[in-house]
Amino acid sequence: MGKIKCIGILTSGGDAPGMNAAIRAVTRSAIFNGLKVKGIYRGYKGLVTNEIVEFKSQNVSNIIQQGGTILKTARCKEFTTPEGRKAAYENMKAQEIDALIVIGGDGSLTGARIFAEEYDVPCIGLPGTIDNDLYGTDTTIGYDTALNTIMECIDKIRDTATSHERLFFVEVMGRDAGFLALNGAIASGAEAAIIPEFETEVDQLEEFIKNGFRKSKNSSIVLVAESELTGGAMHYAERVKNEYPQYDVRVTILGHLQRGGSPTAHDRILASRLGAASIEALMEGQRNVMIGIHHDNIVYVPFSKAIKNDKPIDRDLVNVLRELSI
Repeated sequence: MGKIKCIGILTSGGDAPGMNAAIRAVTRSAIFNGLKVKGIYRGYKGLVTNEIVEFKSQNVSNIIQQGGTILKTARCKEFTTPEGRKAAYENMKAQEIDALIVIGGDGSLTGARIFAEEYDVPCIGLPGTIDNDLYGTDTTIGYDTALNTIMECIDKIRDTATSHERLFFVEVMGRDAGFLALNGAIASGAEAAIIPEFETEVDQLEEFIKNGFRKSKNSSIVLVAESELTGGAMHYAERVKNEYPQYDVRVTILGHLQRGGSPTAHDRILASRLGAASIEALMEGQRNVMIGIHHDNIVYVPFSKAIKNDKPIDRDLVNVLRELSI
């Protein structure tokens, strides 16, 4: 492909607070650098069905504080097929879009990687997911806001748990990553976190009970990552009812509460920095990379690494939680 004159931007996968801040940053940075911008609605689906609109600076006014995504997001089975991707490419050509900025998680970046390989389209990814599970970036857009939402919810649950002397299992999102559960537990003063990373190593429930969680407390809160590996909060509540019937157990599933809300300052700044950096990367000739942040510096992570490599959990944080929950 020749010189980039027009970029397309889309959001894909689960929404995350800060996506709008990223859309704003990409749009305005592109226009500042003399590029045209086209907003693609409903993710890859909009690319296949040609839901594409030119964006001016005013299209992204007053959105930095909004959760969700003004570009909408949708699943797209068509894009997983060669025929669907061909239709998407034809629409791109017709709209004179030279490069794509994709904001989303690993599924979204996987789609961008395949599309880029098939049609030689420069694609840049921005890590937009509350799960914080993309390799190569210290944090993802939406993670900090979700973490704060979890903390606020557990602060409220704590009042009831203490009043009734109950054991609460609180299920949080994260899929196969325990970042929200572990850091949410530390931030809210919870007694334990059950995360998928350790599910094959130890019986996390048994370890929690054996540690004598009732020695100094009359109530306890345990965060459980929603992963299939852990079985979720209901699985552990059932186990306690069967194995330790002396405990009064309750379950709270926070669900999509965690995805919504106005983004924190941290997520707004992160999204703004990554959005501006995505345009800089394109102008430098970068392609097929995710823009990440590492030690507060912008980094370029090849799609293959960002998607395929597992992001490790910091085991020191597990020790911090264990020590502070006595």
